Amino acid sequence: MSGVKPEDTARDGFDQIGKPVPRKEDARLLRGKGTYLDDIEVPGALHACFVRSPYAHARITGFDLDEAKAAPGVVAVVTGHEVNDWTNALKMAPPIEGLQPTEMTTLPVDKARFHGDPVACVVATDRYLAEDAAELVYVEYDLLDAVTSYDAALADGAPLVDETLPSNLVSHQKFEAGDIARRKAEAYRVVEAAFAMQRMTHLPIETRGCIALWDDGRAHLTMHIGSQAPHPMRSMLAGRLRLAEHQVTVASPDVGGAFGQKIIVYREEITVAALACRLKRPVRWREDRLENLSASLQARENAVKTLAAVARDGRILSLEAEITEDFGAYCFYPANYLARVIGMILTGPYRIQDYAFEVKIALTNKCGAGPMRAPMAITSLVMDGTLDAVARELDIDPAEVRRVNMVRPSDLPYVMPTGEKLEDVTPSECFERGLEEIGYAAFRDAQEADRDNGIYRGLGMCNVIESTTYGSAFYKAAGIPGSGHEAAWVKIEPSGAIRASAGLMGTGQSYETPYAQAVAEGLGVDPAQVDVVLGNTDISPYGMGARGSRGATAGGGTLFLAALDLKAKMLDIAAALLGLNSPSELELRGGQVLRHVGGAWSETGLGLGDIARTAYMDPLKLPEGMEPGLEMHRAWDPPQMTYSNSTHFCAVTLDAATGRVDIDRYLIVEDCGTVLNPLVVEGQQQGATVMGIGGVLFEHMVYDESGQNLCGTLADYMIPTACEAPEIEIVSQNTPNRRTPAGIKGMAEGGIMGAIGAVNNAVNDALRPFGVVAERQPLSPDYIRSLLRVTG
Repeated sequence: MSGVKPEDTARDGFDQIGKPVPRKEDARLLRGKGTYLDDIEVPGALHACFVRSPYAHARITGFDLDEAKAAPGVVAVVTGHEVNDWTNALKMAPPIEGLQPTEMTTLPVDKARFHGDPVACVVATDRYLAEDAAELVYVEYDLLDAVTSYDAALADGAPLVDETLPSNLVSHQKFEAGDIARRKAEAYRVVEAAFAMQRMTHLPIETRGCIALWDDGRAHLTMHIGSQAPHPMRSMLAGRLRLAEHQVTVASPDVGGAFGQKIIVYREEITVAALACRLKRPVRWREDRLENLSASLQARENAVKTLAAVARDGRILSLEAEITEDFGAYCFYPANYLARVIGMILTGPYRIQDYAFEVKIALTNKCGAGPMRAPMAITSLVMDGTLDAVARELDIDPAEVRRVNMVRPSDLPYVMPTGEKLEDVTPSECFERGLEEIGYAAFRDAQEADRDNGIYRGLGMCNVIESTTYGSAFYKAAGIPGSGHEAAWVKIEPSGAIRASAGLMGTGQSYETPYAQAVAEGLGVDPAQVDVVLGNTDISPYGMGARGSRGATAGGGTLFLAALDLKAKMLDIAAALLGLNSPSELELRGGQVLRHVGGAWSETGLGLGDIARTAYMDPLKLPEGMEPGLEMHRAWDPPQMTYSNSTHFCAVTLDAATGRVDIDRYLIVEDCGTVLNPLVVEGQQQGATVMGIGGVLFEHMVYDESGQNLCGTLADYMIPTACEAPEIEIVSQNTPNRRTPAGIKGMAEGGIMGAIGAVNNAVNDALRPFGVVAERQPLSPDYIRSLLRVTG
């Protein structure tokens, strides 16, 4: 069966998709009945604790493990000398021009590269004994000069972070489209702007952890671990541990947040799994908050400088971008990945064809970097911030500068200079609706009057094009190894019970509810009848996991297609049971088969249970050639990229005396396609926006000049609380994507992109009377006061 085509599934109305169904997960989670990693009891499990480097850059010259090995309850103490013999190194060497190949052993034996680098592991009968014994491990170091910034990494004579490479420049790529020189010659003016985001971390409420169980009789490893991508994790575990994939099961329980931090297999997890295999006993590990803040992935420390050649009316004739990133000490991902995506979609919803970017990525002595929710977040800040810089330079209203550059409905489909295609998006419509809802003209009038009274208000705007579902074609075009497909199955048991699964794993997004709705819509049943099973590689089909904003489009979309295919089989069975030559007159609604006769639908007396019993227990009644049973597997590879769009408006008041920023109003106009569940979508939009606000105003992973991490507690690493989170108004005006199942687009990261731009632009709007511009984040009171002090 070829299956239903995605482009044939969008329609004006749905029965189950789009309903605000209460979250299925809440029945267990709100009553404390969820099962997280620490709720899994494993009798006789050993506990692992890692010894970490107190230095950012130091040669390891020796270990003394004797005292630790003799400590009470200790079963094993290992270093990289043992673990690296049991495991394969991680080689990151995709054939991309300008990208340096790297290799990472499971534990370092030559030198520690950042403060918190794991250098040894203690295994004991309980966690407390393991931690006590870890204090007894003696590591001898020779200190080396640390490289603690992008500029320092590329300075002449800089110490090498990775001594197998010729320099700390681990990735360098360029792109150019059009005729930049000609456009600059034609320009009325060339406007420069600069933007920088600080280092941050993902900060899930549940830190990393795992339980490794080795079945020596079956030679099989079961890994209980909170994972966004269970199947890729299984593949990585098997490869690193020298096992076949059928020897590894990854089972993900309920997960307390991830935001990109729980995709890859970390060195600690490889070590724990290897120890379980060697000791032939279960081993578990849970990192504490200090470890999570200092040794889990970090993100975002990137900067962009732009040169915009503009006409007198503010129209951008050409754009050049210089993108740099501090990638930390190790490459857990190809170093070109994050900044390359930024470069490819930077122009966003604006009509720019003459475009060039240059990407430079450097290694430093900090915790390694990786994708954090909205890894391309800086794009909207840069693009709309550049337009604000043009507006300031030319003394044009910032809304008019956006209008003159905006992709219009008549331009669609619009091909970006990098080849990315925008279709079924509505940036102009969302922007104009937002201006109306926010009361733009009235705000500007009141703003001028307030300034005369010493009150400094600002209004920031940010138009977002959010890349949501990366198809395999995108990875190939970007020169990035990987697949964008997703897989799903839907099964109906002989009793009529319905089960469904996909290759993603939720980490708090409430996948179970909208996925049940997608399956119910496809089958013609109630969502309460659908049991969604995720996270176990022995049960779920091989999919690419939860990352980006692909959960709804790839996961929900593929489940919807599988359900439609299965319904087609059920209707064929129903037609045979009813003695009809074709199922064209039949439909399945509410679990009952209806027949269209005389212009009306009437009941046939057949239900889902009748069809299921026939399919399994009476296969001779099935249509000729049909296989018994009711289960459908479906895989779907999305288009090169799907996009949603939104416009964010943020109104702030700036206290010039203290540098404090208060958010007075926050408005989003969103087009995220067909919505599976509006309650879930609203929660995702609000959560992403608050996370973006935290990035602009609060969060900052600080290292000192010697590479010491100064943010080891939540008293040092600040995040917004409910007190700082504003009320977020959301106006939905969704349009479906014509090439995805049901017209779904996705939207889980756009809130971050919009907030990072809108809040930043609002603060700069408030600062305009002082003649200063904030060019880096976070916009802390100290930083804002430093800008204002320059003005006297």
